[in-house]
Amino acid sequence: MIERTLSIIKPHAVKKNIIGKIFTRIEHIGFKIIGSKMIRLSQTQAIGFYIEHKEKLFFQNIIQSITLGPVMIFVLEKENAIQHFRDLIGATNPEHALPGTIRADYANNMTENAIHGSDSTMSAIREIDYFFQESEIFPHCY
Repeated sequence: MIERTLSIIKPHAVKKNIIGKIFTRIEHIGFKIIGSKMIRLSQTQAIGFYIEHKEKLFFQNIIQSITLGPVMIFVLEKENAIQHFRDLIGATNPEHALPGTIRADYANNMTENAIHGSDSTMSAIREIDYFFQESEIFPHCY
């Protein structure tokens, strides 16, 4: 089944100038980038996006980290996109990420783990709707 998922290249990875390297890896395994934008998240946007983690100990760290600079936000489309993308990016903690995954290659630590990916269908829908209007998404229909 064709699915959509949302991803965010985080500020420290943007600063490393590796957006193109990450996009190449994503497209190389068959993902279609069907929407993208570079923005700098405000504190309010970041809190709204990560609201389900509000009571967790790492909440303030993740808000601070994601608002340090610009992020690259994009929508991906592929067969079983959510699971395939989670496999590509690796474990949230880069120390547990398999070699060759994006986080194993580019993360600094658990908070600065280079990239975000939706973890479920419900999350993907909510996250895509949070950042994109339908008119900003261009599905590949060929």
